[in-house]
Amino acid sequence: MNWLNSIENPGWTGGLEILILATAFYLLLKFFRGTRGSAILTGVAILFLVLIGITRFSNLPVLNWLLQKLIVYLSLAMIVIFQPEIRRALARLGRQGNFLATKARKALADPITDAVQMLAARKIGALIAIEREVGTKVIQDTGTPLNGEVTAELLAALFYPGAPLHDGGVIISDDRIAAAGCVFPLTQNDEVARNLGTRHRAAIGMTEESDTIVVVVSEETGVISIAYNGRLRRGFDGPHLRRILSTFLGRKSSGLRNLTRGERSGRGQMDFVFTENTGER
Repeated sequence: MNWLNSIENPGWTGGLEILILATAFYLLLKFFRGTRGSAILTGVAILFLVLIGITRFSNLPVLNWLLQKLIVYLSLAMIVIFQPEIRRALARLGRQGNFLATKARKALADPITDAVQMLAARKIGALIAIEREVGTKVIQDTGTPLNGEVTAELLAALFYPGAPLHDGGVIISDDRIAAAGCVFPLTQNDEVARNLGTRHRAAIGMTEESDTIVVVVSEETGVISIAYNGRLRRGFDGPHLRRILSTFLGRKSSGLRNLTRGERSGRGQMDFVFTENTGER
């Protein structure tokens, strides 16, 4: 018990520092939980702790010193590995915080749902991104500016086969169709099924770059999917899609997981596409 007596009382300043560090580590783990980098972070941390412990208790001071020095360079490597997550976090910090739940914004759920239902019934592919707090001007510049009213007829016409802008994605910003024929960034998530088509990969990638919600219609099956925060869920029908969009657009910050909690059915509407072998495009 002599080692207990050697522990010094940290005092109130030391206790405050411990509290701050504990909170910082908790928030860091909470932020990376569920991302593709969480497994990498856990594996690297366990590996370094085990190696440092072995070298210290095995009386290998040179290797122990080398591992401690490598931690500095490991921090730089983590910035590269977690670049998508860090970029998304900085974008969230830079939000203006003025997303108001107005009737006009919530009303967007009706024309979007009507258009998606028409497209799904005819198995016409679609990719519709709804901007929230993080701007998408860079992505809009890859397409054709429209500044049109959000109507079901216009949305459906944009994706009609043979239309000049049907191959790209549509971005809705400030209650208007800001641009069409946009090129969305493809996800780099290794956990996404390899046979998942470009349209769904673009939807996931768009939500990794911003806080948009993206509605996808498969051109092969007509299945309606929603992407948000780097995740893709499929199997929405018209009423369910309308309810999700209406609730989503009426809130400042609400993850798809919270919106769909308690609404899962035995038909597997909320199954992750990552584990499915769908082959959709």
